Amino acid sequence: MCGVTGWIDWETDLRSEEATLRAMTETLACRGPDDSGVLLSRHAALGHRRLAVIAPDDGAQPMGTATGDGPRTVLTYNGELYNYPELREELRSLGHEFRTRSDTEVVLRAHLQWGADAPRRFNGIFAYALWDDRNQELLLVRDHLGVKPLYWHPHASGVLFGSEPKAVLAHPLFHAELDAEGMAELFALPAAPTAGHGIFRGLYEVLPGQTVTVRRGATRTALYWRPTARVHPDDPATTRETVRALLADTVERQLLSDVPLCTLLSGGVDSSAVTALAAAARERAGHSKVTSFSVDFPGSADRAPDAWRTGADAPFVRAAAEHIGTLHTSVLIPDDDLLDARDAVLRARDRPGWGEMDASLHLLFREVRKHSTVALSGEAADEIFGGYPYFHDPAALAADTFPWLHGRTTPAALLRPEVAAEVRPEEYTAERYRRSLADVPRLEGEAGAGRR
Repeated sequence: MCGVTGWIDWETDLRSEEATLRAMTETLACRGPDDSGVLLSRHAALGHRRLAVIAPDDGAQPMGTATGDGPRTVLTYNGELYNYPELREELRSLGHEFRTRSDTEVVLRAHLQWGADAPRRFNGIFAYALWDDRNQELLLVRDHLGVKPLYWHPHASGVLFGSEPKAVLAHPLFHAELDAEGMAELFALPAAPTAGHGIFRGLYEVLPGQTVTVRRGATRTALYWRPTARVHPDDPATTRETVRALLADTVERQLLSDVPLCTLLSGGVDSSAVTALAAAARERAGHSKVTSFSVDFPGSADRAPDAWRTGADAPFVRAAAEHIGTLHTSVLIPDDDLLDARDAVLRARDRPGWGEMDASLHLLFREVRKHSTVALSGEAADEIFGGYPYFHDPAALAADTFPWLHGRTTPAALLRPEVAAEVRPEEYTAERYRRSLADVPRLEGEAGAGRR
């Protein structure tokens, strides 16, 4: 991952504001340890921290068009474009000349060719800002499913933006204030915050599949993509074949990397499938075995099973690694290390997170980073394929709230009565649930549980 940030201001000459821009940029050093760059013009200041994955020796950012291309367009980009080889060839056939091997330049030239329609052609995960100097216009773009984060804050004479809230918080124009909505997000919806909400007053998150266009005196948001509901006519056998083909293609595309790559292997269906498909793709390409990593804790084999963990991972990890033939490492994390990592994960999130889970992932990735830059995992499989216990709990599915909140006590119980009266956590949750249902695409005629 990389980090992007910037400041647009129509009333200030930003060419003398390098210190502020660098302060914003350096908050994202953990996202991009390999390189740092800034660009300042009269009304636009863009910063970038790079984690090099494709073409490590070139592709420095912010990246601008050459002088021969007319008025300058500048890009600060975080992400990876999995179909960039095909797009690169298409753009070459249209007359574009490339100075680097990076996917960043493909994104830049795609916008020069197709304008605001460019993101519709992208297969990848990304969040970026594009400054058009001729039109004095900033474009913020986030990938279809919102994998890469991007926050923004409109101010009186422009906008601030960054990959994480901390980049915006580093600017003196932005003040960290929590209002009742922000408190409700933290205490009533801790597991799944509202899409687009930045927690702090005046801070927003670019939505998945959304663009934000900023011009002097005008800001416009638009969706270039949203999920749709379609009739599913395939039988189970055809469905399995389609899912496998899509997953195999996705995994193979995500193996594009000029730096060491690995998989995270828990022994479950999702991570084992990703690891097996990655191993098969690498074997076809004549590459070495897949490197895999897992996490474990002292005494995990003796812990009582529950609805979320029916047994220890380690036996399944060993079986999967041996069957697939990976070069496997198990990272053992002592309990005391989990406690020591709490502050680090809080700083990383800029908000309270998942506690022990966040800490264990932080410590696992710290070890993985010593060997690999890119890691493929089975994250989000449970959301897509219904793997969580509440997907199979009739009471949770019938409840008039988010299934993961059914029967659970949220941190809102910790609020003092006078604070709870202002925050109204139950009402806030109910309203957010209604809005979420309204945003879900549906087929005509759906009703009842199927409609939910």
